[in-house]
Formats: sequence, C-alpha cells, structure tokens
Amino acid sequence: MTLREILERKGNSLHTTEPTATLLEAAQLMMRYRIGSLVVLEGEKLMGIFTERDLLRVAATGKDLKDVRVQEAMTVDVITGKPDDSVTSVMKLLTEKRIRHLPVLDGDRLMGMISIGDVVKAQYENLEFENHMLKSYISS
Repeated sequence: MTLREILERKGNSLHTTEPTATLLEAAQLMMRYRIGSLVVLEGEKLMGIFTERDLLRVAATGKDLKDVRVQEAMTVDVITGKPDDSVTSVMKLLTEKRIRHLPVLDGDRLMGMISIGDVVKAQYENLEFENHMLKSYISS
C-alpha cells in the first residue's frame, strides 16, 4: 500500500495556517478540528509544520501565545513523503525521525497529510487481509 492509496481512502483535506497567525489562533484551530498539527502555507507554498510539540515548547517558556507567531515556533525542516512511498518505508521513517505527521508532496504540490494513526491503520488492514487469505487457503 502507498501513501497515495491512504489519501484516496481517507481523503486529502487538511488544515492549514499562515506563518503570521498567532500561536493562540493555531492552538484554537487544532482544538476545533481535534488535530495534532497544522501545515503552514504561504499561498500554496509549504513553509513548515506546526505541531503540539512546537506549541508546548513555547508554552513552557511562559510567553503569551497571543504574542508569538507561528513562523517563530514552527518546524521549518519538514520531513515529507511522496505519493508512491510504501506504508512500510513510511512507518520506518516516522519511527526513526520520531514524528507523527507527514505532509505528502507530489513535486511541489501538497497532496495531503498522513498521520502515524493512518499508517498503523493501513498496516493493520493489510495484515488482516493477509490473515484472511491464509486462513481461506488453509481451510480449502
């Protein structure tokens, strides 16, 4: 299974913010949509990713979230995936890099976002299917 197939199943809607938004605004968006990250876009261009970890890092300093902009706290060295990346390779990448959200880019075009939960679900479905096929083969 590939990231393209996961995005086709789950859809490619994603939540974004601008670099100039405040951390309070970003946190409110994350709470409203019950998500752990926002893609930071300037127009159509991927500028970074803003995650719960980024928010906590700033909150721990005691700074007022209304006074800090997303561009000051976001992760700029964004690790991304490609549509044809396999679930297995992405699982390894997410584990090694200790990240939970992976924007998927086709060239420069942002296709969607994959979470560790999406990858685990896809892997589980693959294993469940294989298990069913093996049982069918054995019992026939």
